Amino acid sequence: MPADLRVSPSDATTAHRPASVAGSLAIAKWCASHGWPVHPLAPGKKTPAANCPECRQQGHDRRTCLCRAAGRWCHGFHAATLDTNRIQHWWSQSPQMGVAIACGPANLVVIDIDAHPTPAPPRDRLLPGIAIADDIDVSAMTTGFHTLAVLAALRNQQDPATDANTLRVRTPSGGMHIWYRATDARRWQCSTGSSTGRALAWQVDVRAEGGYIIAPGTTTTAGTYTPVGPTRTPAPLPQWLAQELERTNHLPAAHIPAPRPVPARARLAVVAAGGGAAHATRALSTVLAEVTACAAVTEGAGFSEKLNRAAYTAGGLAAAGHISHEAAEQILQETADYARPGQERRSTQIIRSGMAAGSRKPLRTGSRL
Repeated sequence: MPADLRVSPSDATTAHRPASVAGSLAIAKWCASHGWPVHPLAPGKKTPAANCPECRQQGHDRRTCLCRAAGRWCHGFHAATLDTNRIQHWWSQSPQMGVAIACGPANLVVIDIDAHPTPAPPRDRLLPGIAIADDIDVSAMTTGFHTLAVLAALRNQQDPATDANTLRVRTPSGGMHIWYRATDARRWQCSTGSSTGRALAWQVDVRAEGGYIIAPGTTTTAGTYTPVGPTRTPAPLPQWLAQELERTNHLPAAHIPAPRPVPARARLAVVAAGGGAAHATRALSTVLAEVTACAAVTEGAGFSEKLNRAAYTAGGLAAAGHISHEAAEQILQETADYARPGQERRSTQIIRSGMAAGSRKPLRTGSRL
């Protein structure tokens, strides 16, 4: 574990500068080793690093953008990666960038407690969906620590803020990030505690699919995100908390399908090159379709075998110059993540092994697969 993550609370109060390249790079690699895709933050800030000029243009569609395949960090958490070479390049190129993690691909659900003492809102917004009697004094509930503790008490459960069995991170503003690992394929959604629609509790945000979380050990101009206690890995999401998230609308509506990657054929039509472009597109699209189909079957779909075949094919096409190795690996990873979310580390191993084997036998135009 990087030394930057072994920061005591007393030390954290004096850290008010962006981390060094060694610190940020170590943090990014540490996160990736846990299967958490990372992306850069603007130096000293909590926001993603800026897009390239082309991606800043109005109307630009990230879904068809090739910046990720080209190794750029445009589009924030959508560009998050586990690729160690890309991670090395990013943080060596811009040493002062912070580190963030894309929660959805990392299979993380992070409870983000705010600690900004303010007067309580109307009592029906303190704990959405839970009636609080008029004779109960709520004036002392001024932060997310209070509302989350009350929710836990009502369910006769431990307050997550005191859960020493999971990774907890103190934020520079005095709040806390409580990290959990999703235990199934459900795509938990983000929320803010001030929302009138989807919210777990007032001043308690949820970071999940469609959001990112700042990595522990990262330092901004406001201070350091400091781990609390000895635990450095997320515990499984408690069942009671999963039930509360479901009750408070943190799952997409049943009629809304899970997000799908950009169709492989459309992507490959752009990135394939040379006289064999059409053949490369057709060949790789065929094997990718087999991997994508595994999403509809939880077991017995032959996912590993199909992903390995797709990777072998991609490796051969890349070796023959029909598609760049990096672009092929990116497309394979996106397809694998869709078919088997939460298994990024396993998928990456299969992809790299298959591509390495395929690269030893270049697939020329018209070759049999």
